[in-house]
Amino acid sequence: MACPGGLVGLREFEMVDLSHSSLDDFCRVLVKTGALKFGLFTLSGGKLSSYYLDMRILPSFPDAFRLAVDHLVAEAKKVKGMEKIAGIPTGGLPWASILAYNLSKPLVYTRKEVKTHGRERRVEGVLASGDRVLLIDDVTTSGKNILEAYEILRAEGGVVEDALVLVDSEEGGRQRLEKKGLKLHTVTRMSEIAQKLLDMDAITKSQYGDIVGKETGEVSEDKPRDSGSDEE
Repeated sequence: MACPGGLVGLREFEMVDLSHSSLDDFCRVLVKTGALKFGLFTLSGGKLSSYYLDMRILPSFPDAFRLAVDHLVAEAKKVKGMEKIAGIPTGGLPWASILAYNLSKPLVYTRKEVKTHGRERRVEGVLASGDRVLLIDDVTTSGKNILEAYEILRAEGGVVEDALVLVDSEEGGRQRLEKKGLKLHTVTRMSEIAQKLLDMDAITKSQYGDIVGKETGEVSEDKPRDSGSDEE
């Protein structure tokens, strides 16, 4: 169960290769680091939720951060034709930065507001017209942040066809992005995280129900689909 005060024994979860069990480890550390919390939370859009996923916590735990980055790098390598990495502040910027470093790709990032001095642009870094950009965020829910960054990058001449996140919360974001012609790549989905944590007795059936939206907390007979760029 959750250990919000620290990450006890996380080194045992480090994996040399990205095997199937490594995704189990990724799901497990979400609980151990306190990134996944249960209670009553008000989300940014005003919606109430019985759980909250805060991926901003993971960089504070180097081993957990490394494990997550390994998965992110593996998924990014499946995206064809990207020339630059774009981070979405604030949640996506740490992940975009280390991803750009690992892949030896140039990094840019969007701004919420136009600077009133200097170049007065909404994209920091060097972005030339026609550059193919992979958008990075930590989690997608409605897809709003990704779509805003998409429009900013396009206005500056960037070509954006793909976005990559660690977790798809499965709250309509993927469908909204697809309507704009954006393909969403993910390390995993919230329903898959819930199923894996339930299978390893890291959460209760009630908590599983909180995540997947089933009041009974009954486990679906359907196995989660494989996540990532191949699911589409």
